[in-house]
Amino acid sequence: MTPSATPRSFIGSPGVRYAWFVVALLFPVAVLNYLDRQMLGTMKASMVADIPSIANRADWGLVLGCFKWTYAILSPFAGYVADRFSRRWVITLSLFVWSIVTWWTGHVGSLNELIAVRALMGISEAFYIPAALAMITDYHPSATRSRAVGAHQMGIYLGQMLGGFTGYVADSPDHGWSWAFSTCGMIGVVYAIPLVALLRDPPRSVSAAHVAAPTGGVFRGLLTNRNFLLLVLYFTLPAIAGWVVRDWMPEILREKFNLGQGKAGVSAILYVQIASLIGAVIGGALADRWVRTSPRGRIFTSAIGMSLFLPALFSVGHASTLAIAIAGLTIFGFGWGLFDCNNMPILCQIVRPEWRATGYGVMNMISISFGGFGDWGFGFLRDRHVPLNLIFGVFAGIALLSVVVVLLIRPGRDPEAAT
Repeated sequence: MTPSATPRSFIGSPGVRYAWFVVALLFPVAVLNYLDRQMLGTMKASMVADIPSIANRADWGLVLGCFKWTYAILSPFAGYVADRFSRRWVITLSLFVWSIVTWWTGHVGSLNELIAVRALMGISEAFYIPAALAMITDYHPSATRSRAVGAHQMGIYLGQMLGGFTGYVADSPDHGWSWAFSTCGMIGVVYAIPLVALLRDPPRSVSAAHVAAPTGGVFRGLLTNRNFLLLVLYFTLPAIAGWVVRDWMPEILREKFNLGQGKAGVSAILYVQIASLIGAVIGGALADRWVRTSPRGRIFTSAIGMSLFLPALFSVGHASTLAIAIAGLTIFGFGWGLFDCNNMPILCQIVRPEWRATGYGVMNMISISFGGFGDWGFGFLRDRHVPLNLIFGVFAGIALLSVVVVLLIRPGRDPEAAT
């Protein structure tokens, strides 16, 4: 599919049933997308033991960060490609390539090789999320948009939950971390075959409402949009804490409460992701209903989720028992679900339809870049024995600022909202 000189927007499938079938097809891809990422953090102890060139926490933070930096740099380009060419092929090729890289990760033997494969993982995975979320919002009108995005994000949370159990796999003498990466990689390669056969791009049609495009192109149009810049900031600030929780929490709980690698991974991942899944379901339904009466309904729903970050992060930072830490992580996860299911739907209210994937790519670039620095910075601070309560107290302050930022966004009324 080639770019069109005429600005175009996407219209939904003739059948509502296929719109939800698209979500169902992409759900396993979302599971693999985050399972392949999460395993690294959960199996850290075993990998460090087998790769002696990983010398300290800062080295591990660099491994985590290099994925995010390459992912971030490629994200705007990936979004632009998904807006101009076949989303179907962007999605399936991304899955195929990152699955091969996942298999390769199971066979690395040095720090430099691990950094290289994680960088390649970042490049290949960067093309998936902008294209997938844009395709879902192409098919789903305002009335079901947050629920559809939330259902897809549930796959992400399930992938992270499964990743939490891979600590047990890494500890198993019959399997190990190499087996886990190799198996997940092969599953992804196989699933790419039916995916490309069943997935269809939504038909494109000229939309009179969007014929007059701003001069200067997509990037200038996005970067001169006040609401878009506020959304980028809002999308970025919580992600710093989110990535640290996702990547470092198994190791934090293992060290703080003297847990085995398996139990630490499950405690750090399972409860927060179950809560995120529930939050996405509730947040999607609430936002889709609220936006019918107020164009800011999705923003208010997301702000409620972000407000929950404050007590959650304080609880995690000051936890004296594992139960208190899990309670804080559960509140954090529920708030994350409300936040996560509404970012793309809010973006749909403030940018042109044919710019959605590019816009999300720009958001990913900024957000994940800071997430990478957060991973490295957390390792750096912990090597210097900075207390956890101080670090997570700063994260709570950032969450409070985020609430203010999202409430400054002023979207126009979605003409689909009343339908």
